[in-house]
Amino acid sequence: MRPQDVPLREVLFEFHRVGKTVRVVAVDPITNTEITMVGAVDYGEEMLKRLAVRKLAYVIAKQHRAADKPR
Repeated sequence: MRPQDVPLREVLFEFHRVGKTVRVVAVDPITNTEITMVGAVDYGEEMLKRLAVRKLAYVIAKQHRAADKPR
């Protein structure tokens, strides 16, 4: 599965400003997958959300590929 193929219907976000950076937590409630990332305050909330969704899709796709591999 590629990150573009991951259906993210809902993503929950949490933002914490720490100086000139923002810590972003994004959670997919369906798979219970969570990612954390740090970005510059200058990026703005929408850009940080897009980047977090992109990383979340990548992680879910990677987990899916690992589950499909034969042991």
